[in-house]
Amino acid sequence: MSSLEGVEQPAKCDVLVIGGGPAGSTISTLLVEKGWRVVLLEKDHHPRFHIGESLLPMNLPILTRLGVLEEVAKIGLIKPGIEISSPGPPGRSHTFYFENTLDQDYPYAFEVRRSEFDALLLANSVTRGVAVHQGVKVTDVTFQKGGASVVRARTEDGSERNWQAGFVVDASGRDALLSTRLGLKERNEKHNSAAIFAHFKNALRREGRDEGNIALYWFEHGWFWMIPLADGTMSVGAVCWPDYLKTRRGGLDEFFWETIRLCPGVAQRLESSELVRPATATGNFSYWSRRMWGEGYLLIGDAYAFIDPVFSSGVYLAMHSATLAVDAVDSCVREGRTATAALRRYEKRVLRGMRTLSWFIYRFTTPAMQNLFMAPRNTLSMEQAVLSVLSGDVFRKNGLALPIALFKTLYYLVATVNLGRSWGAYRRRKQNRAPVHPANTDGTGPRPV
Repeated sequence: MSSLEGVEQPAKCDVLVIGGGPAGSTISTLLVEKGWRVVLLEKDHHPRFHIGESLLPMNLPILTRLGVLEEVAKIGLIKPGIEISSPGPPGRSHTFYFENTLDQDYPYAFEVRRSEFDALLLANSVTRGVAVHQGVKVTDVTFQKGGASVVRARTEDGSERNWQAGFVVDASGRDALLSTRLGLKERNEKHNSAAIFAHFKNALRREGRDEGNIALYWFEHGWFWMIPLADGTMSVGAVCWPDYLKTRRGGLDEFFWETIRLCPGVAQRLESSELVRPATATGNFSYWSRRMWGEGYLLIGDAYAFIDPVFSSGVYLAMHSATLAVDAVDSCVREGRTATAALRRYEKRVLRGMRTLSWFIYRFTTPAMQNLFMAPRNTLSMEQAVLSVLSGDVFRKNGLALPIALFKTLYYLVATVNLGRSWGAYRRRKQNRAPVHPANTDGTGPRPV
């Protein structure tokens, strides 16, 4: 990516991980267990604010493997299920409980404040032997064919640090550092959305076992999330069509309140609340990279792709892709070269899980999907199978294929019966998609979704 001229003699490590979020902390901890010298560079200092506070049940075995499940339980709020509300008649909703998935191994998840959760995972990496450097921003990576790579970084005082790494893992999240620098990052032509979000205090919470449930609300321009946190705060966000966000004229806080008033269910729960921090907006929510790996590097989690936050899959996909990547990276470092077969096996598994989730994500706002979620039936285990997908169980061989295929067939039948509404929803989604990119013809790998 740049010339090595002027670079001081770098420190050496077996694997260098860029990014100290859930993906970076997970893979670095597990690679140290394999006996490798791992350096992790994080541009910020933990704790730091981050959105995406809702975990999935399938996070639990990963947290157990990392040895942090009990610590997470202390900072988290138990999340037994998902409440989904219709944009139609007020009060029309359904709650899906994770205890009703097909295998019922993991009947709950956690809602967590990400500043605490991410700091906990990073501290665990340090305890396990990862050389963590915070406040160090990677500025360049030079890949050398058949040899180690040189990673350049800058500290907060402006000085330059350099490392020579046998392998580089990009876990930089939505920064997508390598993907951007290598010209691999593209908008997802199948999906596009933007989001406004903030934290509130004094929001109305559910009672009893439902207190920790995430709540999703459809409304005219997209959908809302409401995520209760253990300290009484409520994370609230609206994921909208980009054309709706373009209608904003005033300040972002004011526009967010206007958007909230468009969804009676959310407005009612926030009637006596107030913002804890100013609202934040982000666009270009959905993207992917034309490669997942190359000679000397691998992209994991959001550094490779991000689809949509609707099913709270971001943290889980980041951590699970990290666990899957460990063996592939181990093979690359052990063999001293790119272990193509191991990396391709990893890529195949990741893409399979992402495709399963993305089918539901792309159709979440359609009238047909709304009808099916508001009137669930467990005929031939379809409801259990869908709930298993929503719990994150998309990577194991678990008997989902047939009931999910039946659910998809039912979806298309419902969409056909409601052809007028379905066509209108399709046209709006198509109008809001990012520009379509040319087909991938250079042999760099398959599209993720």
